[in-house]
Amino acid sequence: MHRDLQSLESERLVLAPLSDEHFPALAEINGNADVMRYIGGGRPQTLEESQAMIDRVKLRWQEHGYSWWALLRKTDGLMVGAAVLQPIEGVTGATPEIGWRLRPDCQGQGYATEVARRIVDWARELGMPELLAVAHPDNSASRAVMERLGMQFRGIETHYKVPCATYVLKLR
Repeated sequence: MHRDLQSLESERLVLAPLSDEHFPALAEINGNADVMRYIGGGRPQTLEESQAMIDRVKLRWQEHGYSWWALLRKTDGLMVGAAVLQPIEGVTGATPEIGWRLRPDCQGQGYATEVARRIVDWARELGMPELLAVAHPDNSASRAVMERLGMQFRGIETHYKVPCATYVLKLR
């Protein structure tokens, strides 16, 4: 299924499909130990891993019509983080998941909730029946965002080869 790449907007952010132009900011975010503490085995990503992420994301945009966005602050263009709508674990046909990661200096300002709400609205527009979100069980900040979205805790399940607090949101 091919669709044009979809940019979205929220009150304070532009959600731009992640591309090579976002590499420097993404590499900085993914290379930060605080950001990655609960993601991908808990270690910062190398420059090569961040480029490989962008390469995968570009293919997913073409295949699914959605994937990762760069979160660009409207006031100054700063990439505050990245957010995703994708089939969980990248498996075609799997239930879509939402997720996010933010620069440390942009955490705690409501960006994750704001962008997640916008992505949920867009998933509804696309007719998706439900969404998942997963987080490290100790990631209380992400779990709080999931709860603010009205997501229901489904339990600890294995995703991405690790135990995850798994939340579900019925969209219809």
